[in-house]
Amino acid sequence: MSSGEKELCFEDERIDDLQRNGYRIIQKKKGFCFGMDAVLLSGFARVRQGERVLDLGTGTGIIPILLEAKTEGEHFSGLEIQRETADMARRSVRLNGLEERVEIVDGDIKEASRIFGRASFDVVTSNPPYMNDSHGLKNPDLPKAISRHEVLCTLEDVVREAALLLKPGGSFFMVHRPHRLAEIISVLRDHKLEPKRMKLVHPFVDREANMVLIEAVRGGRSMMKVEAPVIVYREPGVYSEEIYTIYGY
Repeated sequence: MSSGEKELCFEDERIDDLQRNGYRIIQKKKGFCFGMDAVLLSGFARVRQGERVLDLGTGTGIIPILLEAKTEGEHFSGLEIQRETADMARRSVRLNGLEERVEIVDGDIKEASRIFGRASFDVVTSNPPYMNDSHGLKNPDLPKAISRHEVLCTLEDVVREAALLLKPGGSFFMVHRPHRLAEIISVLRDHKLEPKRMKLVHPFVDREANMVLIEAVRGGRSMMKVEAPVIVYREPGVYSEEIYTIYGY
């Protein structure tokens, strides 16, 4: 580790290679780290040249950093309520020299439209907490619990703020769990976000889906395309070709 890296990375942290543009990310050695869902969302989201992007609940900043690497968007912002995590994300931005293109902001998702202003983004992304009070036990580690359970915000909060933040015709991209799909579509439409694309993610070809990727458009017409599913593993321990492509190998 170089002297510059040592200045940005604390003793309880590590630097991981993202396999994209030489970019790296700082993460806790023992703590919540980004997963397959964030990588899949970065591959599913579509960002056109010159567009402005906001990631709600950005965590380590993985989605803005990957979208900056993969797309021709003009600027990428990430909103994170946990100050320590937001600080770690900002250090990853500096580590990659992306200060002019990627911004990490401290703040509550429930206040996002007030923080940034209404209709100020072309694209909004989110990898929100999947579990509500009726699904599973909360993790006793608060940072992990906040990332996985609706402790500080609900699905309704995320969708409402995404709708307020998007310009007319703007796109919202989200990864979530299939068991909440009916609720997701209902909440999206309640906030005038019309589901347009959906892709299910299966760990193996013969297993049921454990993730769903969905795109909704603010003010879009009623028509949704269900795309071919993603199969994560070709065999145990071996990713499918699509996953290798998304990762950039």
